[in-house]
Amino acid sequence: MSIRVYRNAAIHTGVAGAPPARALAVDGEHVLAVGTEAEVRAAAGAGAELVDLAGAAVLPGLYDAHIHTAQYANSLGAVDLRDARSLEEALALVAEHAARLRPGQWLFGGRWNANTWTPPQEPDRYALDSVCPDRPIVLPNVDGHSVWANSAALRLAGIDASTPDPAGGEIVRDQYGEPTGILRESASYPLRALMVEPGLRERLLLAQEELLALGLTSVHDIDGEDCREAYLDLRDSGLLKIRVHKAIPATHLDAAIAEGRRTGQGDDWVRTGPVKIFSDGALGSHTCHMSQAFAGDAANHGIAVTPYDELVALFRKAAGAGIAVATHAIGDRANHLVLDAYEALGATPGLRHRIEHAQHLRPADLTRMARLGVVASMQPVHCTSDIDLVDSLLAGHDLASYAWRGMLNAGVALAFGSDAPVEHPNPFAALHAAATRTRADGTPTGGWQPEQRLSMAEAITAHTLGAAYAAGEQDRKGVLAPGRLADFIAVDTDPYLEPAAAVLRTHVITTVVGGLVRRQRS
Repeated sequence: MSIRVYRNAAIHTGVAGAPPARALAVDGEHVLAVGTEAEVRAAAGAGAELVDLAGAAVLPGLYDAHIHTAQYANSLGAVDLRDARSLEEALALVAEHAARLRPGQWLFGGRWNANTWTPPQEPDRYALDSVCPDRPIVLPNVDGHSVWANSAALRLAGIDASTPDPAGGEIVRDQYGEPTGILRESASYPLRALMVEPGLRERLLLAQEELLALGLTSVHDIDGEDCREAYLDLRDSGLLKIRVHKAIPATHLDAAIAEGRRTGQGDDWVRTGPVKIFSDGALGSHTCHMSQAFAGDAANHGIAVTPYDELVALFRKAAGAGIAVATHAIGDRANHLVLDAYEALGATPGLRHRIEHAQHLRPADLTRMARLGVVASMQPVHCTSDIDLVDSLLAGHDLASYAWRGMLNAGVALAFGSDAPVEHPNPFAALHAAATRTRADGTPTGGWQPEQRLSMAEAITAHTLGAAYAAGEQDRKGVLAPGRLADFIAVDTDPYLEPAAAVLRTHVITTVVGGLVRRQRS
């Protein structure tokens, strides 16, 4: 590969305190030089190819620290209920989508949010049966912690009135003990095991193009082993264009240990990540594990999906085999117990443990999180999506909620992502949310709990170097400096100069991964 010089740009290297450069040279997959055009061209030599970026702003490639790429890929062709504002609207969308499917094909998708319906109401299987009685339907809700299924799907999964609630889950039942079709947390696992369609490799190729167009060059993927196999196949076929730090499902931990997998193993395209463990559920499903009950639901403190003693045992098993731990925790009780478990684990040199989401913490746990060196892997758009839910369900709780500023001030490392397809994977929406604490329409004025806002520069760092740090890849990615991987994007809005509202509307012009242009906006 010849040396390329990318010139005529405002290049924000991500190196703390460094002013914008004007040019960048790439040799193979790595950055050769950054600086003035004269300096860079001198380092590159006379034969270098010149690429004019026409005054664009350049950033290190954005890195999504928590994304379900297989689920996102599947969602691109599935029914999307996020915009439905009533049960009737949701059912109409399901019926319309079902009419396009081949006979016998399962209907997947979902992302319904009954909290936003008029009137708010929990749906049931009979509603789905009314529009689609024979085709199995499985629809996770917007946070992914509850599933709405029809009678055909329940029959195929063997779930009926005699099926007991599993540990860490709930089969919602009517007054007669019959399943309503709503399955929470681990109760949904039998249906999720059936939610497998052929062609994941091809769908990941389509999803890859969407992610590159958004400026994402690396991802921490949180999906299953079929997704890992598909990525390895794409890499070996020379078709992989984004870098993948691949988590291990907790259900596959023993097999991964037997295979000799260790966090950090692999190459710059596919590398083994942490094991993903669930501590609790989610706020929207009323299953996140809280110290106090939800407002208006005095008997409900959420669900401890994995009991504390089991957390400690899983942490020790993983760390003892050289595998880092990433633990889903949303409620303050869940976060407290996860920190207790990390503390009980003790020092694990070379492994970087994380809490995924870390949404609602006891204020005193921020400094403890920093002391333990636990990374906060967070999704800023969750904050702005959940404003009304937090205000209604957690009223009166003493919490540090989405406490990005408090975490940074305490010394907690932040890594930002999207949790797509729960949220859209657009990283510029995350940057806007982190810097403003407002929704896309600018509400609430001044931001929700605005004392927790970040500067735009801090938000970008969390979405680049912070995500790389969480993966132990901070020496390879996250900044543009000689010897680092040449992963960067050119955008039409300079986030360091423009207001956050303009950043939200950013378009990515060019996406470069490994020194090659992988996506060019027409």
